[in-house]
Amino acid sequence: MAFRGGLDPMDTGVLAAIRRLPKHKKVIEELVLGSESFRNICGDLAEAELALQRWEASEAPGAAARRDEYRHLIDGLEAELRQAIHERQTRHSGRHGG
Repeated sequence: MAFRGGLDPMDTGVLAAIRRLPKHKKVIEELVLGSESFRNICGDLAEAELALQRWEASEAPGAAARRDEYRHLIDGLEAELRQAIHERQTRHSGRHGG
């Protein structure tokens, strides 16, 4: 699939993360710049969301099971994003002089 407007799969991942966690947009953008593993989670989230959309449109046998699997995967990826955001915020708020 070609991406238009200069977007690459990583950009779609960042957008997916921000769409799910809009209150954390600034931290997401910071983490994306500094963490390859965070970028990978974002990319995986975007791919899982796309796959879920495809399965939601499918009438194929087993489609309901696939939808459940992708919803579970998306929930897990979102939890990983939340954990990384929490760790980042904890590190920054934990820095005190003295």
